[in-house]
Amino acid sequence: MTHRARLIVAAFAALVLVACQDDKVKPTVDETFEVAEMPAQEGWRSRVVFSDSGKTRAVLNYGHLRMYVERRETLLDSGVVIDFYNKNEERNATLTAERGMVDDRTNDMYAYDDVVVRNDSGAVLRTEKLKWINVERRISTDEFFTLDTPREYIEGYGFESDPDLENYTMYRITYVTNTDTTL
Repeated sequence: MTHRARLIVAAFAALVLVACQDDKVKPTVDETFEVAEMPAQEGWRSRVVFSDSGKTRAVLNYGHLRMYVERRETLLDSGVVIDFYNKNEERNATLTAERGMVDDRTNDMYAYDDVVVRNDSGAVLRTEKLKWINVERRISTDEFFTLDTPREYIEGYGFESDPDLENYTMYRITYVTNTDTTL
């Protein structure tokens, strides 16, 4: 290669290097982006087992989970299923909902949209919003609910119970009918 050809190649290489350092190649940075809006953890189609003293108390299955550390909350969507277990580790009730939210400070959970709780005795609770009060190990709602048991069908506003729907309190009953066909 001649001296002139080497100069042309060197000049071309210098132009390429200078062009690569141009501002047009640098990506733009979104200054409005806030890290607090991004989940610290995210998961899809997973299972979480909750235990106490080595015994399974509940198993949570979800379609999508987003955990926010600064907000101290975890959002669940794309289907939520929670199986509750008694002291003998036998499943005795199941909660399903479209979405939910866990307050990470208290471990209270809120279930939303098409919430259904079924126990193994045949009772079915339906509502649009339900709260799991972790410290009391109870579920409650101030919303409209229906409770269908093997013996009766009840509608009303305001309901509290253990997760197996065995010991419950209803606050404003609007309709009751006997469904026991053996009477």
